[in-house]
Amino acid sequence: MSNNIELNTTENSNEWINWIDEAITKHYFKHYEFKHFNDIQEIGSGGFGKVYRANWKNSDKFFALKSFFNLNNATVKEIVNELRLQREVDFHENVIRFCGITTPDQEIQNDSPKKYLLVMEYADSGTLRDYLKENIDNLPWNERLKLAFQLTHAVSCLHDEGIVHRDLHSNNVLVHQNTIKLADFGLSRRIEETTNYQERLFGVIPYVDPKVLVNQKNNDNQQSYSLDEKSDVYSIGILLWEISSGHPPFHDKPYDQSLAIEILQGLRESPVPHTPENYMNIYTDCWNGEPDNRPPIKQVVSELKAIIAKDPNTSVRPSKHLLNTNTAEVLKNNTYNSFHGELSQMIQEFGTMNTKEMLSLMPSNDQTNKIDENKNYSVIVDKIIEDILNIRSNEKQEILSYLEEQNTTPQEIFSWLLNNQQNSNYIDLLGNFYYSGIGTNVNKHKAIELFQKAANLGNNIAQYDLGNCYLYGIGVNIDYNKAFELFKRSAEGEYPGGIAQLGNCYDNEIGTSMDREKAFELYRKAANLGSMPGMGNLAFCYQYGIGTDISEHKAFELYQKAANLGYDIAQFRLAYMFEIGDGIDKDMDKAYHWYKKSAEQGNRNAQNKLKRFKIRKKHSSCKIN
Repeated sequence: MSNNIELNTTENSNEWINWIDEAITKHYFKHYEFKHFNDIQEIGSGGFGKVYRANWKNSDKFFALKSFFNLNNATVKEIVNELRLQREVDFHENVIRFCGITTPDQEIQNDSPKKYLLVMEYADSGTLRDYLKENIDNLPWNERLKLAFQLTHAVSCLHDEGIVHRDLHSNNVLVHQNTIKLADFGLSRRIEETTNYQERLFGVIPYVDPKVLVNQKNNDNQQSYSLDEKSDVYSIGILLWEISSGHPPFHDKPYDQSLAIEILQGLRESPVPHTPENYMNIYTDCWNGEPDNRPPIKQVVSELKAIIAKDPNTSVRPSKHLLNTNTAEVLKNNTYNSFHGELSQMIQEFGTMNTKEMLSLMPSNDQTNKIDENKNYSVIVDKIIEDILNIRSNEKQEILSYLEEQNTTPQEIFSWLLNNQQNSNYIDLLGNFYYSGIGTNVNKHKAIELFQKAANLGNNIAQYDLGNCYLYGIGVNIDYNKAFELFKRSAEGEYPGGIAQLGNCYDNEIGTSMDREKAFELYRKAANLGSMPGMGNLAFCYQYGIGTDISEHKAFELYQKAANLGYDIAQFRLAYMFEIGDGIDKDMDKAYHWYKKSAEQGNRNAQNKLKRFKIRKKHSSCKIN
């Protein structure tokens, strides 16, 4: 915006109106004659006013027109702020474009107080929430990744310009021709109409950085935490989850005080089946409860781009204008470097409640992290280490099921572990809780830190856990040599999981030369020690003659044993043997049974098989229960 227009921040709204009029006169933005708009239809409303769709000159061109209920001083300031901010990011293809201003003809003719409508780019698919609701079943993952990338790229552009959005949720992100369009720069917020401020806040509470809800004051009695770029990243995490699921977070729960407190205490949505693990890691890092542990938005963009690069069916094209964003002048005036409006006011009102008052809104039996002095937590923890971490199959679900049997919450065990780190097994288990998000938020970096600490103390389980991080590039760069050395040290300590993974290294030439006979012996040793992956891999060796002679009978027995113990991969392979009659009698009912068991644990191959079975069932007399 040119400096030729002077703007005095006066309380007199006429100053602001005159500023807009002068900007129109000097052609700093376009003025549209209202008479050329027709077929005007209301498409939405919010706290500031209404939004209309309008046809331009009876052509195929549509615009969105934003109106305002009251053209008072605050509203006109918001218009000016909107115009300034729009001009800063108007070049980005994933930001709704500001086109100009129009003035309703009837206001001029009747000599009524002047009103303005913002003329904006029209998004034909409405809000992201509506778009996902209508299209999620037909939206493949490569298309969801594109949406996620476009959204984060647009927010990255804002941050490059020194702008914090503060109000990111799926009702103010729009979609036009399957492309994300970031909208609502501080006015006409698309918050569902409700009766008061607090209800409006709760309408978007899952998207709001929970840190700001805690009434923390500094020495000057000022709120010590305010919404910033890290808050936008938190909201992005929620939106990335929503893109994966197709529905708003906690859609089956009331958005009330209880939910707000649960989120403060670490409640997050569960991953959706078929979600790529690296995508899941991105959004769980974003919604971390501690702002310092959230990645910068540029890192989120880079990680999404890396996922997309591995998918040949997905391509993204960053806006060419972003190549020079570092040269853009960052806004320095704090009045304009963030989005102001209803949400900030609502959060401030909510923040006047102190933590004790907020907790009092929750039922007393929801205080799930309270330590019970009558419980022997060390016995429970030792049982988890001995019976679950030694088996290594679907550990998170096994731990949660066991704790439920013991009438103990994950938060209790997590709190106990935090205060009992004198044992390397407990250090590693705490790392597993951080890794899987048991009783706390997922924090892969903290998990790796604890795995490393316990591994340095010679803990064989931690050596295995850390080895897997290097093998699969979880929180660290892939390093097959480090993975091999860690598995070797773990195996030397007779840890079944480490032995099985060392066999995998020799089997697949990971950090060492291939030796299938050695792999077979290691799998057999791990299986004899109760490792389910060891059993599954040993069965595979017998089935296909890897490092030993083929024995379909032994393969079947091992798959059956591991499947009965709940190992999803063994269940899938057992189902396959029943399906094709590999060394056993063909039995489609049993095949379906084991595919179903495996699919219920999230095995994607089994889930795909079940879909084919259902299609085949329509054309077959095979009875499937």
